[in-house]
Amino acid sequence: MIHKFEKFGNYIVLDVNSGSVHVVDELTFKLLDFFKDGDIDLDAAEVLTEKFTKEEILETCGEIKELIKAGTLFSEDWHDEIAKKERRDPVVKAMCLHVAHDCNLRCKYCFADKGAYEGETGLMSLETGKKAIDFVIKSSGKRKNIEIDFFGGEPLMNFDTTCSILEYAKAEGEKHGKNFRFTITTNGLLLDDKKLDYINKNMSNIVLSIDGRKEVNDRVRVRADGTGSYDSIVDKFKKVADSRNQDNYYVRGTYTGYNKDFAADVLHLADLGFKQISIEPVVAAPEVDYSLKEEDLPKLFEEYDKLAEEMRKRNKEGHGFNFFHFMIDLTGGPCALKRVSGCGAGCEYVAVTPEGDIYPCHQFVGKKEYKMGSVWDGSFDREKSEEYAKINVYTKEACKDCFAKFYCSGGCLASSANYAGGIDKPYKIACELERKRVECALALEVEKLQ
Repeated sequence: MIHKFEKFGNYIVLDVNSGSVHVVDELTFKLLDFFKDGDIDLDAAEVLTEKFTKEEILETCGEIKELIKAGTLFSEDWHDEIAKKERRDPVVKAMCLHVAHDCNLRCKYCFADKGAYEGETGLMSLETGKKAIDFVIKSSGKRKNIEIDFFGGEPLMNFDTTCSILEYAKAEGEKHGKNFRFTITTNGLLLDDKKLDYINKNMSNIVLSIDGRKEVNDRVRVRADGTGSYDSIVDKFKKVADSRNQDNYYVRGTYTGYNKDFAADVLHLADLGFKQISIEPVVAAPEVDYSLKEEDLPKLFEEYDKLAEEMRKRNKEGHGFNFFHFMIDLTGGPCALKRVSGCGAGCEYVAVTPEGDIYPCHQFVGKKEYKMGSVWDGSFDREKSEEYAKINVYTKEACKDCFAKFYCSGGCLASSANYAGGIDKPYKIACELERKRVECALALEVEKLQ
C-alpha cells in the first residue's frame, strides 16, 4: 500500500508497510497510479504521453520497479504476522496514578467531571499509593523500566503524598531491579519554587496545561468563581520550561469548537518561548456547543496546513519548535508491536484511582463497567487484559486500508468506546485529523532533509 500527496511543492510518496518516504518527480508521482501487483498497465499509462515521452515513461517504470524490488515501494505487509501473535499475560509497564480526584479549576470540557470522574472527590493516601507501586512492580514481570504519571484532577493538591509515593517507588525499585521514570501533569496554579525544584530533581517530564491565547484559555479553563487562569500560570510555565532547558516538558492544551483557529494558539505559545507544544482536539458529545463536528473538518485541516507552513518558515529561520502531532521519526520510531497495537491500555498501561481501583486508562476511570481490579486485594482481570492486548489495527475493519494506521495504531480506545460505539470502532473525526497531521508531519520532515 502506498499513499501519495503534494505539499510545499514536493511530490511525496509513503510506502505504508515499510515506512519508506520518497520525494519524487511529477512523472513518477503520476505513473504510480498505473502500478498494480508490482507491474504497470502501460496501456492505461498511455494517457501520460500527452506530457511525457514514451522513453521517459519506460525509464521511470524501470526506476519504480527497482524500488519495488528493494522493498521500499508496494512492500509486503509483514505487520499482520506481528498482530497475529497472541500476547498472553502481557506485563504492565506504565501506570497513571490518580493522586487527586479533585481540582482547583472547573474546565468546561473536562472529561474527568471537574476531576471527580463521575464519583466523589478524594485524595490518594500514601498507603494506596504504596499498594499501587507494589502492584506495578509485581505485574511488570522481567521488565526493568516502568513509567509512572502522577495525574488528577490536580496532583499538586496532594503533593506531599505524591512525593512520598515517588520516594517509596525509588526505594522499592532498587530492591527489585526496576527503574522508575516519573511524569506529572498540572494546571500550575499551586506550582511554586519548592515544588518545581523537587519535580526537576525527581521527575523526567512535566506536562503543563494551558490552552493558548488568554481569551481562549480563560473561556474554558476557569476557577470555581468563573475567573480565568492564564495570568496566574503563564509566567510560571515559562520558568518551568527554562529551568528544563526547553526540554522534557510539554505545554499541553485542548482546542474546541470555540477556537477552531487553533493554529493561532499554538503559535501564541511558541511566541512566548515554549519549544515543546501539544494542542489536542477536544473529544466530546456532539450536542455540547464546544464539540468538534464532521462539518468542522475542512476548517481544522486548513489550520493544520497553516501551522505546518509557519513551522516550515520558522525552521528555516532557525527558531523552530516541536509540535507533538507533527513529530515523526523517519529513521526508527516505535517498535512493530507498538505500531500495530498502540498505547497498551488495559494490558501494558493502567490507571489507579485514589481508592485503589484499576482501570484500563485514565479516560475510562469512573465508568464502573471498565473496572479491572484493585491494588488492595491484588485483583486484576487477566481475561479483560488479554482482550485489550488482542486489539490492533488488523482487528479494526476501518483501519486495515488506512495509510496512517501505523502512526495512530488504531486511535484512542476511550474515544472509540465513548463516541464511536465500541473500542473496535475508530472515532471518525480523530481518524480524519490524524491523516491530515501525518501528511503535515511527513512534509515537514522531508523539508528538513532537503
